[in-house]
Amino acid sequence: MIRLTWVQPEDLVGHELRQAAEDGRGTLPEVAAVAGRWHAAGGHDAPPRAGASPGPAPEALRTLAGELLDELAAIPSPLPEPSELDEIVASCPGWPASRPRARQVRPEPARVRGAWWGRAAGCLLGKPVEKIPREGIRAIAEATGNWPIRGWFTAKGLPREIAERWPWNRRSAATSLAENIDGVPEDDDLNYALLALTVLERHGRDFTTEDVARTWLDALPAGRVFTAERAAYRNMLAGLEPPATAVHRNPFREWIGALIRADVYGWANPGDPATAAAWAWRDARLSHTANGIYGAMFAAAMCAQALVAGDVDEVIEAGLSVVPPGSRLADAVRQAVADAAAERDFERVADRLYARHGQLHWVHTVNNAALLAAALVHGAGDFAATVGTAVAGGWDTDSAAATAGSIAGALAGGVPERWTTRDRLASSLPGFDGVSIESLAARTLALSEGDRR
Repeated sequence: MIRLTWVQPEDLVGHELRQAAEDGRGTLPEVAAVAGRWHAAGGHDAPPRAGASPGPAPEALRTLAGELLDELAAIPSPLPEPSELDEIVASCPGWPASRPRARQVRPEPARVRGAWWGRAAGCLLGKPVEKIPREGIRAIAEATGNWPIRGWFTAKGLPREIAERWPWNRRSAATSLAENIDGVPEDDDLNYALLALTVLERHGRDFTTEDVARTWLDALPAGRVFTAERAAYRNMLAGLEPPATAVHRNPFREWIGALIRADVYGWANPGDPATAAAWAWRDARLSHTANGIYGAMFAAAMCAQALVAGDVDEVIEAGLSVVPPGSRLADAVRQAVADAAAERDFERVADRLYARHGQLHWVHTVNNAALLAAALVHGAGDFAATVGTAVAGGWDTDSAAATAGSIAGALAGGVPERWTTRDRLASSLPGFDGVSIESLAARTLALSEGDRR
């Protein structure tokens, strides 16, 4: 029997119970009753990393899992974390004014290129150590003379005992180590940027969530989606429509997937974080709610401001301006920024991040958004320091570093030559395999100038 990750009902209940504990439902008696019934029937808790249990569940347990998932979904979170855009805007006292099209800022082409190359480089840096915990990343980097991380990972000179204890991400090591990099390999963190570009080129500035959904079904292979996106994809094929696609049997709706899809919405709105965030909301609501949506809006607003800003502080301020200040994400980012500003040793900053957020899954939005903000503050515009600390943080290494690299590259107007590769990006999306980063930057610049619909 095929064991699909992230979709089997019996593998979702534990994750939904953990989500309930995070969003304020965990102490409710009805949630405790569901947990009791699940465990009494032999159901398991959420695994810390795996997406599927080793073998199929008895049919009775699978049926019960579906029933309990539906019961849990009917219990609302008591936290003040809305998912509708008008409620999000109303909760943000500093929500920025949108720029009229006639006053749209024209970004410097070098900044748009820097954003694309920065995203590609950050993603590539984090790929071989994805899923390796923070301790292992440091052990590998130190053993190869790359600590603090300031360059590509390499297997050359890596002692056998460290390689065996901390094995590379097997899907990525063949294309993302210093000795074998030849262009930018495929990654979902880059596929989603290509997908957002497709949405804007096909549907223009007035695109809808339904346009995003149709573009997914038309261009995004089902095997290239994970966690919340896989649940939303399944829901679309079952005939559900947004926003139900984000909530039906989807305990991953506050994980990082929507955040990694947001950069292009920022790049197409230079200096206009409000519009960038609103576009990111349209995309994110297909698969995410609450803090999952806020992560996308936070990233899009920062990417928009990074094309015109003078420093990191301005960028992060723009990002926080579109996030409900009472949300878990806003609180996590503010604390991370304060820590990074006060402490020069990033390992101590990371210790504090883990003390506050170590219970979250390694691809949750809240912990990774906090790490992203801390890396930006710590890097202070230095590209290598920014992406290096984002990876050293040890959660979603390629995703956090991709967004950090995007922002750092845009702020600097480019990335150092040693962080570029052959100008070729691999992708499974139709029409994009082998595409040039430079051509993607040109197409994005055309969007920001209103030359495409």
